[in-house]
Amino acid sequence: MSDSGQLTVASDPNPSPATVAVLGPGGVGGLLAALLSRAGHRVVCVAREETADQLRQDGIRVRSRQFGDLTAKVEADTELREPVDLCLVTVKNTTLDAALDRVPPRLLADGALVPLLNGVDHVETLRARYGARPVVPAVVRVEAARTAPGVIEHGSPFTEIDLAGPPERLAPLAALLTDAGVAARVMPDENQVLWGKLAFLAPFALLTTRHRLPIGAVRSERREELVACVQETVAVSRACGGRTVAAEVLERYDAFPADSKSSMLRDAESGRPLELDAIGGAVLRAAERHGIAVPFTADLVSGLAAASGR
Repeated sequence: MSDSGQLTVASDPNPSPATVAVLGPGGVGGLLAALLSRAGHRVVCVAREETADQLRQDGIRVRSRQFGDLTAKVEADTELREPVDLCLVTVKNTTLDAALDRVPPRLLADGALVPLLNGVDHVETLRARYGARPVVPAVVRVEAARTAPGVIEHGSPFTEIDLAGPPERLAPLAALLTDAGVAARVMPDENQVLWGKLAFLAPFALLTTRHRLPIGAVRSERREELVACVQETVAVSRACGGRTVAAEVLERYDAFPADSKSSMLRDAESGRPLELDAIGGAVLRAAERHGIAVPFTADLVSGLAAASGR
């Protein structure tokens, strides 16, 4: 760390190890914790007591299409007890408020807090609690699932993170992540980052969950629905500052492994609460603000809400 509290690894070929907290070592958090530990950083996973005990004993085991099989040692606790250079927030939106109680704001005064959550509304929640300076809006593109405490299945052949903010400040953080194996880049406009991700995520999550199908079946058997949803969410995204193009979103879906499932579908299959409001609800609220008609997306959200008993 520098005296200003910023990571200083951008141009150093042998950067000093950072101390990284991972709040919520599930699929995404567990994968990133393992990669950062493998790269030589000190990693502290913050989780419930049962999970923390398991991680302390066995570490994190990853089976990955991209990285192969690996086991990484990490520290673990039920709350953060010391300052860290970086805190990755990788819990679900449905558990965010309770999880944040495990990370006292005073311990992030000189560090960066990077939320890798679905949706857009959580950024203001974090700024209200921790202040504007530590919070670095970001998105992650990856398919990873926790199959048991400390056991991660990484299905996608990529792991990508976009960080939003001043490049001169965030370049060291991007370098740290890239060195660990993540394709990280810095973009100056947070709306472009957040809404670019949501335009891609919302159709994927809503359609795979509504039909209980992986993306391969959706793109072949439900193509018209996929195109309709993409067109609506891209229109909303662009009104909110995103620069997504519908054809590019569809190209990305076509390149996905056919068996890829959204995290929302995995939650539905496991009986967990859905991030429906954070994903579909955010699109509908923005569409209303901007006067954009999204009838197909609205029907999807309504149907999923009814099916989940909401």
